[in-house]
Amino acid sequence: MLLGLVGKPSVGKSTFFKAATMAEIPIASYPFTTINSNTGVGYVKIDCVDKEFEKNGQPARCNPNHGFCINHKRFVPVKLSDVAGLVPGASEGRGLGNQFLDDLREADVFIHIVDISGKTNEKGEELSEATHDPGKDVEFLEEELDKWFYNILNKAWRNICRKIEVEEKKLEDEVVRQLSGLKVKHEHVKDVLLSLSDDLPEKPQNWTEEQIRKFVSELRKKSKPMIIAANKVDEEKGKENYERLKKDFPHLDIIPCSADSELALRQASKAGLIEYVPGERDFKILKDLGERQKQALEKIRKNVLEIFSEGTGVQAVLNHAVFNLLSYIAVFPASANKLEDSNGNVLPDCFLMPPGSTALDFAYTLHTDFGRGFIKAIDARTKKPLGKDYDLKHRDTLEIMSK
Repeated sequence: MLLGLVGKPSVGKSTFFKAATMAEIPIASYPFTTINSNTGVGYVKIDCVDKEFEKNGQPARCNPNHGFCINHKRFVPVKLSDVAGLVPGASEGRGLGNQFLDDLREADVFIHIVDISGKTNEKGEELSEATHDPGKDVEFLEEELDKWFYNILNKAWRNICRKIEVEEKKLEDEVVRQLSGLKVKHEHVKDVLLSLSDDLPEKPQNWTEEQIRKFVSELRKKSKPMIIAANKVDEEKGKENYERLKKDFPHLDIIPCSADSELALRQASKAGLIEYVPGERDFKILKDLGERQKQALEKIRKNVLEIFSEGTGVQAVLNHAVFNLLSYIAVFPASANKLEDSNGNVLPDCFLMPPGSTALDFAYTLHTDFGRGFIKAIDARTKKPLGKDYDLKHRDTLEIMSK
């Protein structure tokens, strides 16, 4: 899957990206610092299964091939993309709009980074006072994304209607064909048509422009769900604007965030100055620090970690996007008799599986031959055999038996 960071310029997208991936990228407080999209690896956080198993009489300590594990918290890699900032009129090519939208085609979910402090205008230019309404950023971005979808579908709408009327094609097939480059799937179209069935004429050629736009908007929300990262919440007016945004947009997922704080904590942890587990609400100082370093860390603790249940919010946003909006689950491959792979690594792998996945899907994920020769799966916890149609559960630990 791909998580796309979206938003206007200078709201902290690149800082969020760097905090999540620790990639070396340029960060500056002026519009369009990011020109070409940056792609990196972030991590979602789950309770590892290692402490549920024993090795030599002690709780197992896993050795991940990909990602990492800290204090029984497993961090599983996900792909993250930071694209150029979006400004009003992007769907008509303003700013870097065409490039921005093209970079987002492959995204499965959008993380909208909003400057909740209100200190940047609609173009991403810094203001001397916090006078901008962050709610307008939410509205304009949704409008631009809807126009993007609409412009693509509208170009072929007459042809779609003709094929349905004359060639008896199905609407969902033609819409998917037209929007396949945006990763729109049949189930997305069917779900939207069902939800709007009372508001749309039976024949698409009788739909009004307003009805087409409504259909497209719902389809965009279904195929590319979005979460709001209310960034810079620790700045002046940040918390106040965040509370107001939640009231004004109760239908949206909004998480308070301080990407600057998360980046500072991860950099300090990487340097061995503190012990910090991403997403936690505290840290432990490991070395003697200078007065300025102490003050900076204590400011993060006081203004962010002690106030918001989500901590800095960066880890919470990634987790919510993957596990709540996309409904993915984490599954561990492991033998019912041993936890190590051939190299002696304990619980080396963890796979993120889409909702509705079965034991057979998991077998194919591990290796095509495992899927083709599938005999059964075995629950490593209970030793219970499971059939190919078994519905995977979050944090399942399975062994696949195959021919």
